[in-house]
Amino acid sequence: MKKKILGAKEISGIIVNLAGEVEKKIGLKNLAIIGIKKRGDVLAERLRKILQKKSEKEIPVGFLDITLYRDDFSKIGANPVISETDIKFDITERKILLVDDVLFTGRTIRAALDAIIDFGRPSLIKLLVLIDRDHREFPIQPDFVGRKVKTGKDEMVEVRVKEIDGKDEVVIEKKKWNGKGKI
Repeated sequence: MKKKILGAKEISGIIVNLAGEVEKKIGLKNLAIIGIKKRGDVLAERLRKILQKKSEKEIPVGFLDITLYRDDFSKIGANPVISETDIKFDITERKILLVDDVLFTGRTIRAALDAIIDFGRPSLIKLLVLIDRDHREFPIQPDFVGRKVKTGKDEMVEVRVKEIDGKDEVVIEKKKWNGKGKI
């Protein structure tokens, strides 16, 4: 059973509010945004558009595929889908706003941090997530949170964006069990 917790209007409002928080707390000077694929990149581009209107200089945006940096890479399967990382700017001494859709265990963010460091040494990295659902396995906390959502470990939070899924919404769904493992 799926439960819708956010619709398009709420998501849009949250992104505008998060952009304001970013501007206030870390400023726009020397800022670059990196979104984690597959939906953090969409949110990163939306944030960049909002922040760009307030900035005197171009705010670069990049997109990061962390597949090869995951600590569970060997469990993904024989043919993992790897998309392109697209960071066409020097991150050294920049303020990086790392953007993801959902923060759960922290493993994705840990992998993203490893990947970012391979590109250079930023002056700081701040984490922005649309949804924080807790259940951390690593000591990673977001700096900017759209919505904190209480979930069970047997639930999945799905962020859908119109650019990929045809509509903007966030739903919670119980994980299915086939008797052998989660599916």
